[in-house]
Amino acid sequence: MSKALIAAALLIAISPIASADLLVTQRGWEIGAQVSDYHYEEPDIGTKIWGPRGGVIGAYTFASADHWFLKIDGRSAYGSLKYEGSGTLDSIPDWIFEARAVLGKDYLPRGGISFSPFVGLGYRYLYNDLRGTTSTGAVGYQRHSQYLYAPLGLTSRILVSAQWVLVPTIEYDYFIRGRQKTQFTDLGLGYSDANNTQDKGYGYRLSVMAEKGSWAFGPWMQYWRIDDSDIVSIGSGVSGFEPKNETLEYGLELKYRF
Repeated sequence: MSKALIAAALLIAISPIASADLLVTQRGWEIGAQVSDYHYEEPDIGTKIWGPRGGVIGAYTFASADHWFLKIDGRSAYGSLKYEGSGTLDSIPDWIFEARAVLGKDYLPRGGISFSPFVGLGYRYLYNDLRGTTSTGAVGYQRHSQYLYAPLGLTSRILVSAQWVLVPTIEYDYFIRGRQKTQFTDLGLGYSDANNTQDKGYGYRLSVMAEKGSWAFGPWMQYWRIDDSDIVSIGSGVSGFEPKNETLEYGLELKYRF
């Protein structure tokens, strides 16, 4: 009987510590996979690009004893998409690469919940290959898109059982600068490539991950709204610009930490 009482006392003493460990940002490597549905639109022009994507993710998180953390992560995703605008075109190669670093701190009030605000710097690169002939005979070209932005967000960790943690994250992405290269030389009409600058826009992200041990899975969403770029000459009295556009991507993610 005395051994049973001692074991019970130890379990009660250890339990809050174990719960606290689950509520702080976890240190280590993460690898994972994503599937998503991607939608890009230029509402004033009527251009749309959409379709499914598959991707891989990776990250490393440094975490200190006083609950500060630094997370460096990357993402690469590919899709064979559809185009609608000057006619239609299928099987468009479309690739995204993203790299980020965020710094944050865990705060642990009582009640099985923690809050972790963070701020950082992110880079997004998109390559889109519209070369080919659409259903109306229009000829396409390659596009390169680069965004520099500052993520500002909040992650919460909610203990739902002895092993499961729910991890919602909300993030605002402050758009710093965009750079667009449109390869009008692909048209073979004597035009030069357009290199446009964007300086107005914003984005946000949402995710809700369910964690158990080293595994995590759940839905996520990203949105961008970017205004018109500057206007540059591409030759022969013709100018080019990147129109106002919106991008919405949402899907599911599975991660493993080690």
